Amino acid sequence: MKLLKLVPDNTNIRFLRWRVPFYVVSLLLMAASIALIATKGLNMGVDFRGGQMIRVTFTQSSVAPIAALRTEVERLGYGEPIVQQFGKANEISIRMKLPEGSGHDAGAADAMAKRITADIKANHADARIDGVDSVSGKVSKELGWTAFQALGFASLAVAAYIWFRFEWQFGVGALFSLVHDVTLTLGLFALTQLEFDLNIVAALLTLIGYSLNDTIVVYDRIRENLKKYRRMPLPELLDLSVNETLHRTIATSLSMLITLTALVLLGPPVIFGFTLAILFGIFVGTYSSIYMAAPILIWLKVTATSFVPTETAIERQDRLARERG
Repeated sequence: MKLLKLVPDNTNIRFLRWRVPFYVVSLLLMAASIALIATKGLNMGVDFRGGQMIRVTFTQSSVAPIAALRTEVERLGYGEPIVQQFGKANEISIRMKLPEGSGHDAGAADAMAKRITADIKANHADARIDGVDSVSGKVSKELGWTAFQALGFASLAVAAYIWFRFEWQFGVGALFSLVHDVTLTLGLFALTQLEFDLNIVAALLTLIGYSLNDTIVVYDRIRENLKKYRRMPLPELLDLSVNETLHRTIATSLSMLITLTALVLLGPPVIFGFTLAILFGIFVGTYSSIYMAAPILIWLKVTATSFVPTETAIERQDRLARERG
């Protein structure tokens, strides 16, 4: 019985032939993602905005009465609520800013939540309160800053590690690839307005680790081939390296994508955003390992001598003396 091969032996796909068009498309997508984040913003969860989120399921209804709920909660005098579908059509989340004076009165937020939930139950007999989450404004700011630091430090640590293991050009390439992956994933959340909370930050950190793993495999093969094929033009050498690691890349990414797709379609709503972030991130991460991390080495002037130790004047004299002798 022959084993299934996702990629035939001795593949010779000329990936680098399309490096310029793919780079242009990627840069345009990054610019569009940044524009979406700047204009639409991210739909920050309670973790980052502070406030309360009440999750409600209407057990006897196929669709939640979102418009009616928005009007009913607003009448209570706590400000305009954000009422959104949360999972299925009969499941919603109600997000409220913390009431004035809650910083000095710890019970003010709890009193607001109890009044809102009591009003929902009184007006809708089939309403089931699934949970109430509360985060203070001070804590939310600290969480947001800590999350930003975690993403930044993780990316810089990755670049520093690859710089130390290879050359500085590889560190720059890996960092650009990570920025590409994270930016497009953030752009997806800005476009869809899915809730962005600490679970999504965890997904982005997971994505950084996965993208690093795939990039290192490609870079390690490039380094080996630079030592082996000194006279081969760099675009051909990069194509060879990517083709030699293609089977491993596709097998790993495809197995992850199949599992994550099943979780997105069949998994519980509470992990939908987390799973979607990793699913999309792995897809763009696999793409960036081939079309971002490898081609940038050409523009960063990596050559066949990048891994050849520099010969000092004394070493050169010794070598010439041995050759003459």
